[in-house]
Amino acid sequence: MTLVYTEYNDGQFTKKTLEALSYAQAFSDKVIALTINVADPTPLARYGVTKIVKVTAPELSSFQAKPFAELLSQVAQREQVSLVVLPSSANTRYLAPMLAVSWQAAYLSNVSSLPKDGQVQKVIFSSKAISWVPLAPKQVITLAGNTVEIKEAPAQAVVEQYTPCLPKERIKHLGTEKFTSKISIDDAAIVVSGGRGMQTPDNWHLVEDLADALGAATACTKPVSDMGWRPHSEHIGQTGKPLACELYIALGVSGAIQHIAGVNASKVKVVINSDPEAPFFVNRLTAMSMAARCSGRKTMGAGTFCVFSSGERQVRPSLAAAMAFFTVSKSVSYHSVPK
Repeated sequence: MTLVYTEYNDGQFTKKTLEALSYAQAFSDKVIALTINVADPTPLARYGVTKIVKVTAPELSSFQAKPFAELLSQVAQREQVSLVVLPSSANTRYLAPMLAVSWQAAYLSNVSSLPKDGQVQKVIFSSKAISWVPLAPKQVITLAGNTVEIKEAPAQAVVEQYTPCLPKERIKHLGTEKFTSKISIDDAAIVVSGGRGMQTPDNWHLVEDLADALGAATACTKPVSDMGWRPHSEHIGQTGKPLACELYIALGVSGAIQHIAGVNASKVKVVINSDPEAPFFVNRLTAMSMAARCSGRKTMGAGTFCVFSSGERQVRPSLAAAMAFFTVSKSVSYHSVPK
């Protein structure tokens, strides 16, 4: 049996939770879902869930890794499961390793494939390489973002109320300051971000206008959030929210190594910058040229990294929108080398 930890935001289960449920179907026909403070968890039955463990606890109204890990450990032992699957999110990066210690299980992060011959594929080195790792008898898995197709598999789910026995938490939660945007970065298929190359916060409407036109989420780099131009909830990269979307568009982002590492899992990346020496251009063009020589191909196909350099000082939304259209439609797959 497989236990899946679910995340519920703004009145619905997150897209990555549905990916985790679809992934669990490959391991077992008995999938158990754990919900926390969800009034009606029955929609999960559409995704192959045969049992729902429903927990209602006021002390778990805000996320804290230690009590959540203890709860998951108790449910895993009670249900006698051999595998716990967690969706990819900022919270599960802290929760999963603590669960592995509490439950005394092996832990694999960034898993990107279904099991094959008792092994799974894991993304390593900031999504630059993969490794096949054997599964342990007791295993905790967190998925890499955007790697599993969501599949509906309607089932008859039994809902069971569970009251956990949790130690008193010594950390007191005072409150949460939540930034609400039109589209969540965690669930967005397209993300448009801006860096210091936008020059001033007054130019940020360019990022927002393009995001509105594409139905995308907005994001920013660490320096932008540190300067107060944008809230920290929009900070993406290795030190912020990891990104694994279908299309990532970077406006005025130079491409520090921490930023590239955090967005590398995105399938297609479009970079627009007036500086031809920006790390995004130099590092990626070198890697793409080497790959093209080795493969003997002129285009990189799926997962292309498109980079554009312009002498203009201001990014035009029309240019970015045109590039986004070509990239999404996959009618064009290329990169342009700054002269």
